[in-house]
Amino acid sequence: MPTPPAPSAIRTVQADLQQPEHQAAVLALVDAYSRDPMGDGAPLSPAARVRLIPGLRQHPTTLVFLAYDGDTPVGVAVCFVGFSTFAARPLVNLHDVAVLPTHRGRGVGRALLAAVEAQARELGCCKLTLEVLDQNHRALRTYTAAGFKRYALQPGTGEAIFLTKPLP
Repeated sequence: MPTPPAPSAIRTVQADLQQPEHQAAVLALVDAYSRDPMGDGAPLSPAARVRLIPGLRQHPTTLVFLAYDGDTPVGVAVCFVGFSTFAARPLVNLHDVAVLPTHRGRGVGRALLAAVEAQARELGCCKLTLEVLDQNHRALRTYTAAGFKRYALQPGTGEAIFLTKPLP
């Protein structure tokens, strides 16, 4: 019986959105996430494909991390620095976290979360925030294992609910 290949070491880097190879990786990975059933279930629109990288580059608080298996980009975390009024300190919101289906269950998500957390600590942030679909069980397990929990200000006041209002 042949021995399965050893898993590759996953490495993470903070993306430099001036570099064409990082731009291409971010665009490809966000598009893959958009196509996923836990994403939008459809590819990015042509307009979004054109606007994504320039928009991320122009947004003043953008942080993007890429995960690589060898030279192949396999995961992305698109984040934005925000501010906590109660703590009076910055925070990092993980807006999109995506791992290619071929690499799920191989530590890519954990590596991305660790990279984001390390950068947030360097920035003096008080917390990390994210949203996740309640049926995305794999992601929920990863986030819970990394120390994320449902948000409540005080016991008995309930947990936060994420709401959205699309603006056409």
